[in-house]
Amino acid sequence: MKYYLLIAAILLLFTACKPTSSIITSKDAAVKKGIYTEPVLAKNNTLINKRNKRELVAKHVTPTPNQKQASKINDQNESDIIIKNEDSNYLVEQLINSASDNLGVNYRAGGTTPAGFDCSGLMYSTFKKYDITLPRSSHEMAEVGVQINPEKAKKGDLIFFINRGQRRINHVGMIVEINGDEIKFIHSSTQSGVIISSLKESYYERTFKQINRIIE
Repeated sequence: MKYYLLIAAILLLFTACKPTSSIITSKDAAVKKGIYTEPVLAKNNTLINKRNKRELVAKHVTPTPNQKQASKINDQNESDIIIKNEDSNYLVEQLINSASDNLGVNYRAGGTTPAGFDCSGLMYSTFKKYDITLPRSSHEMAEVGVQINPEKAKKGDLIFFINRGQRRINHVGMIVEINGDEIKFIHSSTQSGVIISSLKESYYERTFKQINRIIE
């Protein structure tokens, strides 16, 4: 009897841990669903040339003394970062492509490389490739840009969550697809590493906090 109960418990565990169909864990799956596309070369056979990259850096507003004191990790960013550029749509696509290159990479606390990412590390390193320096932690990232209503969310917006009984934001991802009223985002989860999930999943729907626009 104990043997049968043990087998039933193991089967139940595997069923509970099975990812939902909305979770994407590889680049091939993202390509098939039309979320990821291979980067297209721009002028001079580069994704973004050096001149454009300089233009895409946020125009800094001199922070007040209180703002300087409040920023412990990254005191070079103003309280609001908004990138306005005629190539902003192209930039968003490249940010999504860059983040999607890491699908399947394992989660690592404090990680900012393909050896392993935490949630804010994935966002930090992705934006840093395009000379956009975000704060290093998710709760500090939630203080930059402009907060957007979910109905007006766009690809490239950052999406934030509060989970594990915390009182402040402790998880971040980037929106990669909007399908009707469904929002999909790429993030590094502690359980599955870098994946694409849906805000319609009960866990993320329950822990969702806000959406911030970094690129106008």
